[in-house]
Amino acid sequence: LSFSGLFNITEMIIVPLLSYNQVEADHCVWYGECGESKVSGKKYNCNYTGPPIPLPSEGYDLLAELCPGFDYGSRDICCNIEQLRTLKGSLQLPLQFLSRCPACFFNLMNLFCELTCSPNQSQFMNATKFNGTSVVEVQYYIGKSFANAMYNACKDVQAPSSNVKALSLLCGKDAKECNATNWIQFMFNTDNQQTPFPIIPIFSDVPVSGFTPMNNRTYNCTEGLEDGSGPCSCQDCSQACGPKPVPPPLPPPWTILDMDAMSVIMWISYMIFLLFFTGAVVAAWCYRKRTIMSEYGPILDSNNPLSLNSDNPDQVNASCGETLGERFENILRILFSSWGSFCVRHPFLVILGSFIVVTASSSGLIYMRITTDPVELWSSPDSQARQEKNYFDSHFGPFFRTTQLIITTPIIDTFIYSPYFGGSDVPFEAILRKDILHQVLDLQLAIENITAKYEGQDVRLQDVCLTPLAPYNNNCTILSVLNYFQNSHEVLDHTIGDEFYVYADYHSHFLYCVSAPASLNDTTLLHDPCLGTFGGPIFPWLALGGYDEENYNNATALVITFPLNNYLDDPVRRGKALAWEQAFINFMKNFNNANLTIAFSAERSIEDEIDRESNSDISTIVISYAIMFIYISLALGHIHSLRRLMVDSKISLGIAGILIVLSSVASSLGIFSYAGIPLTLIVIEVIPFLVLAVGVDNIFIIVQTYQRDERLPQEELHQQIGRILGDVAPSIFLSSFSETVAFFLGALSNMPAVRTFSLFAGLAVFIDFLLQISCFVSLLGLDAKRQEGNRLDIICCVKLPEGQEVKTDGFLFWFFKKIYAPFVLKEWVRPIAVFVGILSFSVAVVNKVEIGLDQKLSMPDDSYMLNYFENISMYLHTGAPVYFVVEDGLNYSSLDGQNAVCGGVGCNNDSLVQQVYSASLISNYTRIAVTPSSWLDDYFDWVKPQSTCCRYYNNTGAFCNASVVDPLCVHCRPMTPSGKQRPVGEDFMRFLPMFLSDNPNVKCGKGGHAAYATAVDLYPNNTGVGATYFMTYHTILKDSADFIDGLKMARVLAENISQSMDHHVFAYSIFYVFYEQYLTIVHDTALNLGVSVGAIFVVTTVLLGFELWSAVIVCITIAMILVNMFGVMWLWGISLNAVSLVNLVMSCGISVEFCSHIVRAFSVSVKKNRVERAEEALAHMGSSVFSGITLTKFGGILILALSKSQIFQVFYFRMYLSIVLLGATHGLLFLPVLLSYIGQYKSLQTEGTLRTFSSLRS
Repeated sequence: LSFSGLFNITEMIIVPLLSYNQVEADHCVWYGECGESKVSGKKYNCNYTGPPIPLPSEGYDLLAELCPGFDYGSRDICCNIEQLRTLKGSLQLPLQFLSRCPACFFNLMNLFCELTCSPNQSQFMNATKFNGTSVVEVQYYIGKSFANAMYNACKDVQAPSSNVKALSLLCGKDAKECNATNWIQFMFNTDNQQTPFPIIPIFSDVPVSGFTPMNNRTYNCTEGLEDGSGPCSCQDCSQACGPKPVPPPLPPPWTILDMDAMSVIMWISYMIFLLFFTGAVVAAWCYRKRTIMSEYGPILDSNNPLSLNSDNPDQVNASCGETLGERFENILRILFSSWGSFCVRHPFLVILGSFIVVTASSSGLIYMRITTDPVELWSSPDSQARQEKNYFDSHFGPFFRTTQLIITTPIIDTFIYSPYFGGSDVPFEAILRKDILHQVLDLQLAIENITAKYEGQDVRLQDVCLTPLAPYNNNCTILSVLNYFQNSHEVLDHTIGDEFYVYADYHSHFLYCVSAPASLNDTTLLHDPCLGTFGGPIFPWLALGGYDEENYNNATALVITFPLNNYLDDPVRRGKALAWEQAFINFMKNFNNANLTIAFSAERSIEDEIDRESNSDISTIVISYAIMFIYISLALGHIHSLRRLMVDSKISLGIAGILIVLSSVASSLGIFSYAGIPLTLIVIEVIPFLVLAVGVDNIFIIVQTYQRDERLPQEELHQQIGRILGDVAPSIFLSSFSETVAFFLGALSNMPAVRTFSLFAGLAVFIDFLLQISCFVSLLGLDAKRQEGNRLDIICCVKLPEGQEVKTDGFLFWFFKKIYAPFVLKEWVRPIAVFVGILSFSVAVVNKVEIGLDQKLSMPDDSYMLNYFENISMYLHTGAPVYFVVEDGLNYSSLDGQNAVCGGVGCNNDSLVQQVYSASLISNYTRIAVTPSSWLDDYFDWVKPQSTCCRYYNNTGAFCNASVVDPLCVHCRPMTPSGKQRPVGEDFMRFLPMFLSDNPNVKCGKGGHAAYATAVDLYPNNTGVGATYFMTYHTILKDSADFIDGLKMARVLAENISQSMDHHVFAYSIFYVFYEQYLTIVHDTALNLGVSVGAIFVVTTVLLGFELWSAVIVCITIAMILVNMFGVMWLWGISLNAVSLVNLVMSCGISVEFCSHIVRAFSVSVKKNRVERAEEALAHMGSSVFSGITLTKFGGILILALSKSQIFQVFYFRMYLSIVLLGATHGLLFLPVLLSYIGQYKSLQTEGTLRTFSSLRS
């Protein structure tokens, strides 16, 4: 927030103290000053009806300065030197704000010079009231054409530091309501406390009552003056701009026949596929019907070329790839078999070694650091936004901390205010009732008095608040409507009236202040200041909400903002700010007022609520994992009879398997904690789910394969388990290594959340694999010995008597083998068309998934921040401030450097200020709301020799404030042609530090201390200008799409400015670091998922014995799952962001578990044709995958639906459920069917391969 303005625009236009009596033409109506005016500090002019009097020579320079071009011939005029000095003092503020447009200021001076000094006064002036020798009222006849021309030349002039038109500060009302007539009337009205007596303007272009209106020549703002001054800039003169910029039209939606093109294309594609697929099946079936007696002939005869299931009959001998693959398969089998046998023979050695490794790795958790800082979570240190933020913070200081209230009232009571002095009735909403304002002020004062404790010290708002004018003014910045009333109950109650009427009260003061927030005098009879107690203006669009257009009286909400200083590198002062914010939050949670509804937030609120959300969901997560743990412990056992229930159960083995999974997670976290890599909440919440899915699946495969296996004659237990591990470990290695490589490659992402998750997940999955083929295999051997010894599970010391038991298949294995697999793979059942239809739908909507993260989703259901976010969307009318930062290196001391940046006379048409101004004209497109504040333009106005702003003591060279009266104070620059030009070279740097230290006051409203003290980074010893910024505001940004568009458009504008200046300029706003990720998230998503699938393809190709086609099928299925995830995201309203991208990367890993085991089982099957091989693979591996992943996860996921956290409900419950259901249906339904049609053919099955799966045959 830049406190633009801080101008004490209270001295509106002071009319010289003059006197007048009606005389004949070409005579004076006054001369000299006499008599004290009723307006404090002002004088009347003396009545004089004689001829003009020669001006003393010592007044020539002053006359030439004030009225250039008006030498009046022999310099016989109707004013003396004192009147000229009064005129100069009266016109200081107009000079400071309007002289940036020479034509405007020349016309204004024309008006006042003719009034004050013209030798022809009696032609257009009529004195109507006198008090002794003093004139106390005059009529001034002004030409309508002159008045309109003067107004037209001035109406667009900007006040750079306040982001408003200059007339808003000089007309007594908003510039949009100002016109030629009411502007001049305001300047001549004694209510402004500057005009000493009433001057009644009468507008006419023809003589009236014997008077000829003053109708001197005027200059248009597009014209240069005779003294060489150029025309006004485009920013100050819309006529000089040419046609208003027109935003490019929005690209029309892509349609075909007025329907969404993607939907039409995918619908047509699906119909074509369905036609060809159905036609091929029917044609083949009909052909077989005519030529083959049995429709199952082609299934049984895999060498029949007409069979849809046949392998390639031309391939009789193994290819080089198959031979290499077979050898690689044998090597893996031998290695894993030997290792499995070793683990069973030496269980305690393996378990002890595993325990030592896990303990050592997990010990790194003592160095664990959890990152909750949103900047660290969402923005990469190397990202453009992060680097720009660091640059901004290092040169200008960090963005302040915001504490804010949005106050509404349940009272519905619109009331009407009728101004006493005429005008339309003004409706006011209930929130602006005086009694409501008093209650809000009580609350505001109570907040100011909140006392917090930090390390035993009291901390009050005064200790941490922003004070832009310190040490001269130590009042805290409080952006509140109550600051229009100086935060005082007495001022709010201030009323001027009598027993019959109220002439002015808080209504009139409010209406004036929202039009001229920087004024020290509201020009009503109250004459109260509008400027805040901290020395800055309170812009109504920052302090009010819920109004329509600019009718601030219709506001339905009050917005109170307390900016606090931010101390990134000072932990003590930052700690004090945090302590006060916590005390504020506690106070507001306990505050209650039936007439006020309050939404509030502090800078720490979001981070606090995220922490609370994580803690509140611990119970839900614990229940979810408990359900999964219980299921795993019970489902691992294969119970043959009730008598052997405790013998055949594997509760202890299941618990051990779960502990191994958790140990792998802890080891991964510990190892990276050793490396100093911080954890995130996403890592803690997602990785256990992922590793549990992967680990439990592998546990079920190992255990169930052992349970179905028959020990060979003369085979010992360690040999049997070694053989089993040799059979299944390659499959487990395939899935785990694929996931590990995919995750580690995902760490190449620029998004910190995705990168951190990928690193931790990849290592956790690999450690889990190592522990399962070592520690778990040893534990399995011990459990098998216990079971063979008829000892009870858990209570191992109890032994059952021997008995003859018949070994049976488990229910799931029986169901998959006898019912599910044969049914799914029947000729007319295989439902591949359904999956292609779902895929077509998902492709059609993938580009419709929204991008971004709604802030409300990151909050708990019961968070006070939800109400605050809703109120922001409902009531606020202002976007975030945006800074256009000019990096170090630009030479501001040269005209070229100045012209590339400034927005006044002589500046480039494509300067920084001009381009931002042009962008603000099409704010709906550019998201830039207003003209930027420009320290450079204000500095040029401040340093002008005609102004009283820039002065210094001629004996010391020190700065002399405009309010100081001292003969030693002299103007910074001489009143010469060169002195009136912009300062360059040494002069530029000599006076700039003075400008940046000058506080605005009634004599000079252009002081730059408040508005620009942090905007200019000076070199040491003030030797030059480093980085600077020019601030404006975004338009209202309500959702992620708005924020993303605002960032994108600001960067486009900054790039255009950089090119035109040939110097680097960037746009910065506080939210850019959070939303930058969304500019590239589509590319990042495609890259991450593409790299993951590519890694899976490479690893699968190698570990499946170089079966390229099988790897392609795996990747096709995984890709379908991922695409279908986007379809689910669109249907379920899940947006694409870092959280959902992490889940998509995880779903890629879990999909490997659903697919790779089935494909490998198909690959090594010795059945005759594809259908039988697919059926065998589905029967043997499908039951383990279904029980290991689908059932395990299903119960735990359903519990997440009960979470209080919206982010859990949306991004975890919905996405996890979708991942499991899509993975299960594709892996256990689509994939076997696809393999039955186009699976890898086998031409040669060696005896080794036959032995590989002999144990898997029933």
